[in-house]
Amino acid sequence: MNRRYSLHHIHSADEFTFSPAEYSYFKYGDKSYAEKFAKELFDGFISENEDLLHTNKEIVVLPSPYMAIPTASNFLCFYFKKQLDFYLFQKGKKTSILSKINRNHTYITDYGNLNFEDRKNLIANDTYYIDKDFLRGKLCIFIDDIKITGSHEFTVHKILNEYDVKADFVFLYYAELMNFDIDPKIENFFNYYAVKNIDHIAEVMVRPSFQFNTRIVKYILGLESSKFEYLSSKVKKEQMDHLLELAISNNYHLIKEYENNINTLTQTELYYGY
Repeated sequence: MNRRYSLHHIHSADEFTFSPAEYSYFKYGDKSYAEKFAKELFDGFISENEDLLHTNKEIVVLPSPYMAIPTASNFLCFYFKKQLDFYLFQKGKKTSILSKINRNHTYITDYGNLNFEDRKNLIANDTYYIDKDFLRGKLCIFIDDIKITGSHEFTVHKILNEYDVKADFVFLYYAELMNFDIDPKIENFFNYYAVKNIDHIAEVMVRPSFQFNTRIVKYILGLESSKFEYLSSKVKKEQMDHLLELAISNNYHLIKEYENNINTLTQTELYYGY
């Protein structure tokens, strides 16, 4: 079985059934919107696909592939799982299992600016791992925030085929582009709708609901030195300490474009005696 569901359908470049501002904050680490979107996605999904959950198969939920730093969709997936598990609990069923597709590479290219072929070629250079034996015979729910060109789903299908995973698959999206006359760069229209500059980044980072994800880590590490120092002065030192830990965990210290800012973070750590 292979099924797809998306909550919001994008038919126009200027009229939407969801808030671009909320989506932008979500993409830059505001988990409160991940929780909001997850509830909306689950309610929409269950209203049309409740039959899928009438199964004795174990259910596995998986966000989009990542290495060490979670993507924004990982938080959407986490909160979706909470909604799903409470539903399964009410039905007296076994709750779901969280899993992931591991990836071993990262890139600095802004994915939202690419067309389908460029996206496909970019992520084709990556290497992935999935535990096919663990997934065998289960209902696998893959969750992502938005489907624009379908390159993510294409890649996941490719991985599943390469590993010969024998299971049922469902792909869920908070939003999906339905009008292919619209330029795929509309994804960055949503990404940057409310978060356009360093002051906006700082505003998001001081929120209690903030948590680092891949997008904002790459954004900060890619800043020119003066902007990086300005941002550092606006947020807590503990956050910049955590940023360094995350950068190292994802091997960003091996990326030339991030070297200067990572060195600045390292020197700050040494200065304070850590």
